[in-house]
Amino acid sequence: MIDGVEQRERAPGRALVEAGELVAGSMARGAAGLLFDPAPARVRLDAGLAAWLRRTADAADTEPPSPASTRGRCRAGAALAFATELSVTRAAQGRTVRTDAYLLPGPGERAPADEVGEAVLLAARATAEEWRVRHLGYLLAEAAVSPDLDPAVVHRGLRLATGLTGRQWVLLAAVGRRERVPLPMTPVPQDPRGWTAWGALEDLAELQRDGLLDPPPATPRPGGAALPRLRPADLRLTRRGVLVHRLLALDFVRDRAVADALADLAG
Repeated sequence: MIDGVEQRERAPGRALVEAGELVAGSMARGAAGLLFDPAPARVRLDAGLAAWLRRTADAADTEPPSPASTRGRCRAGAALAFATELSVTRAAQGRTVRTDAYLLPGPGERAPADEVGEAVLLAARATAEEWRVRHLGYLLAEAAVSPDLDPAVVHRGLRLATGLTGRQWVLLAAVGRRERVPLPMTPVPQDPRGWTAWGALEDLAELQRDGLLDPPPATPRPGGAALPRLRPADLRLTRRGVLVHRLLALDFVRDRAVADALADLAG
C-alpha cells in the first residue's frame, strides 16, 4: 500500500492511465508503462508526444477522488491508453508528430494540445457509452499527427462528434468504408413501424440535416409527387463528415457494430 502511494506521488497520471484497465482492458497498463517507464518497452513514442500525454494525465488526475467520479476517472484513463495505442500504430505507419506550435506551451504555460486533451477527457468522463471512449482517445492521437488540422478545427470536430449518438458514429463509419464494404442497395423505409427502425432513420436524417452526410434530406415536390427513395448506397461523407470520421478514426469501428446499425436502418 505504501509503495502504491509513493508511486502515485511520483507519477500521479500513471495511476489514472492504469485505472483505464476497467474500460480498455490490460492494454491500459502497457500504455501506462510506455508513457511513464518506457525503458523496458520494445516500442517508443515521440518524446514530445509522450511528454504531452503524461502532462495531460497528470493534470487530469489532480481532482480529489469520489465515489461518483470513479467510473468517469476510469474512462479518462482509458482514453489516454487508447491515445497511446493509436500513437504507436501511427508511428509504425510513418505518420510523424506535427512540428508546429500544437504541442508547445504558450500563454499561461498551456499548449493548444493541452486544451484539446482536457476537452477530450471531459467528454470521455461524461459518456455512458464506454465503447466511444476508444475513439475519443484516438482523436488525441490523430490530431497530434495532423498538421493540416489547426486547433480550432480539432475543437470543431470534437464538438460535432460529441453531439452525435453512438449509432450516428457507426453510420459514419459504415459510409466511410463504402469502398471496401459496399452499402445496401435496398431503400430505407420511409415510415417504419418499429421503434428501432424509426430511431435509426431519425439518426440518419439528422446526419443529413446537419451536413455530415450527402445527399441532404429530400424536400417535398410541387404537386405532391413521390419523393425519391434513399438507399444506403447513395450516401457519401461531406467535409464535416470526413472531419469527424478522420478524427475519431472510425475505420476502427467493429464490423459487427456496422452490420447491426445497417440492420436497424433496414427495419
